Amino acid sequence: MARWRPGLKDWWWISGLVLLALLLAAAIIWRGDILRSFLDPKTPFQTYRPPKAPDYSQRAAWALMPAAPGRWTSADPPADVFFVHPTTFDGGRDWNDGTHDQRSNRFLDHTILPNYAGPFVRVGRLFAPHYRQASVFSQLNMRDDSREAREFAYGDVRRAFDYYLDHDNGGRPLVLAGVEQGATLVDRLAREEIAARPGLIRQIAAVYLIDTVALADDFGPSSPLPACERRGEPRCVVGWTQSWAWDEADVRRTFNRSLVWDAEGHLQDVNGRAILCVNPMYGYATEAAAPARLNLGAANASDVDWGTRPAFLTRQVWARCKQGILRVSRPPSPSLKDTGGFTERLKEPGYNLFYADTEADALGRLAALMALPDAPRPAATP
Repeated sequence: MARWRPGLKDWWWISGLVLLALLLAAAIIWRGDILRSFLDPKTPFQTYRPPKAPDYSQRAAWALMPAAPGRWTSADPPADVFFVHPTTFDGGRDWNDGTHDQRSNRFLDHTILPNYAGPFVRVGRLFAPHYRQASVFSQLNMRDDSREAREFAYGDVRRAFDYYLDHDNGGRPLVLAGVEQGATLVDRLAREEIAARPGLIRQIAAVYLIDTVALADDFGPSSPLPACERRGEPRCVVGWTQSWAWDEADVRRTFNRSLVWDAEGHLQDVNGRAILCVNPMYGYATEAAAPARLNLGAANASDVDWGTRPAFLTRQVWARCKQGILRVSRPPSPSLKDTGGFTERLKEPGYNLFYADTEADALGRLAALMALPDAPRPAATP
């Protein structure tokens, strides 16, 4: 039987297959770096021309807004909720999204708002501005361009909040809430607005800084807005950034890539300073582990009709604040798993492990605020 000997054409095919296999392996190994290169605007922020600013007098500038924002009746919830959403924009040509990216808005409407604004539906009328959010790429590095893109986004949120206070709030009780990049902006917003409008503190039931790094010293006991020390306490801050309990690499990335605001309104490295961690299952800052039996309900509310309460999955995770990071266990439910590609996994997941916990916490703090003798008691508007 003749032995097969590869000819020149065969060697070309073999070499091509080997080269293809090597390219595929390289793409898998360095896929993150490759995608980061595609997401990089490759334009210095100093010469970048940002999209047109939203006009907050127009309904189109708001992702969520009541039908009659300037009118409040006794049939409405007793409070307002000002909610700042997290990153939904991948990036590419732009450092900041002009609120017209269809993929970004679809992810916001179908995933982010139902899962993260949803817990506040029963708390108050929701106001959630569109803003020129910094891209996912800006959070993957510590470049000055990325910091400037994130600082730029703050200007929109501040303008939206000032417009809301001046035209729509009417002195009502208020909850401030933000998630991830949005929570970073709410961190600065709450402190600056209370400094500029000291009377605002009377209206605040709570501030929620969800899944973001904030400095513990900024919300110390002597602060006008301290970290919450007990369940049901009003006029305080609930804030945490979470990581899977077993993923020490993720914890290190959190410390290495997290930026916080300095006194001049610029983003700076954490530099080993203590991080705020209020356990959402306890409602106050403690390093004691909260067992899964205290988990009131996680939820996957993606694509659920707005305003509809999702099915709650109780006792899904335990959680513990350790070194400023909320360590959480892996939830057993298959509907609480990360899905999607590389950029989707860099954003907030399509589920909320503390949906019912946040809802109950906010309702309790609002009730406590309303029981205070100096609580705001606005009259209904005609």
